[in-house]
Amino acid sequence: MLIAGSSMREINNLKTRLSAAFEMNDLGPAKQILGMKISRDRSAGTLNLSQELYIEKMVSRFRVNDAKPRTTPLANHFKLSKEQSPKTAEERKVTLQGFVDADLGGDVDSSKSTSGYIYTIGGTVVSWMSRL
Repeated sequence: MLIAGSSMREINNLKTRLSAAFEMNDLGPAKQILGMKISRDRSAGTLNLSQELYIEKMVSRFRVNDAKPRTTPLANHFKLSKEQSPKTAEERKVTLQGFVDADLGGDVDSSKSTSGYIYTIGGTVVSWMSRL
């Protein structure tokens, strides 16, 4: 279980209550969750999630280890801020949007779940998946 919050007092209170009801061990600050590496800089107030290991695993799985890297369309020295994010419905129309859902055991016969996602750019589907 990963516990996150803005108040250490409340986090410690929750851990005390949970440990009274369940057998548990405090493993300290999280270093990884769901395949993402977690790094934080408390003095700067930042939290970073890295999927580098997951990406390397996928590159290896699909045997594209020898693919030639390409630079991103935006140069490394550019920094983006919240002010640059789309603010109007018209501006949001042209951005990448993703939607995910699952029905949690909705198949009556098998009790299996159907899950899926869809990504759009400018209202046009660029990637989708649906799986029982």
